[in-house]
Amino acid sequence: MSGQGRQAKILSEAQIRAALAVVASGRYRERDRVMVLLSVKAGMRAKEIACLTWSMVTDAQGEIGEAIHLTNDASKGKRGGRTIPLNAALREALVGLKAERGEKAAPHRRVIYSERGDGYSAAAVQVWFGRLYRKLGFSGASSHSGRRTFITQAARKIIQCGGSLRDVQELAGHASLATTQRYIAGDAEAKRRVVALI
Repeated sequence: MSGQGRQAKILSEAQIRAALAVVASGRYRERDRVMVLLSVKAGMRAKEIACLTWSMVTDAQGEIGEAIHLTNDASKGKRGGRTIPLNAALREALVGLKAERGEKAAPHRRVIYSERGDGYSAAAVQVWFGRLYRKLGFSGASSHSGRRTFITQAARKIIQCGGSLRDVQELAGHASLATTQRYIAGDAEAKRRVVALI
């Protein structure tokens, strides 16, 4: 994101539940659930979702691990790679998808692919999210909405966990803290509460 133009809409918890409910009744429900959760629970970009391979989410025994180990080439180049701890719901969804894929979940294979067995491109992931959010009537939502939602939620909760915005920056894979800050939506009620405490 360059900081210019409109930012992707942040999704509410109700909207996330609605998206998961819609994909749960679809033809590729295991794959589609993983796609939504990679966006909202790992803050991954469309390119990162498209490039994710099973080796990035499995441990030495080939089981779903505790984190996503995103490589630089699967992200934004020299500094985009990072380790993202796996949210429990996302981990469970990956376990289900891996079981469904069986031998097709080889380490080098893409986690997300079409019925032809081809990996999705970043553009295909963007189109997929655009269709999902239009179907749900989410005006202003895009493939980047889940990422922005994840970053905003992480920023709001990181202090409770003993961390800082620098930790959110690393989870997001941003080279600059200023970029991370542009993703974070303000909360008027939180501002009122904190001023009352000062």
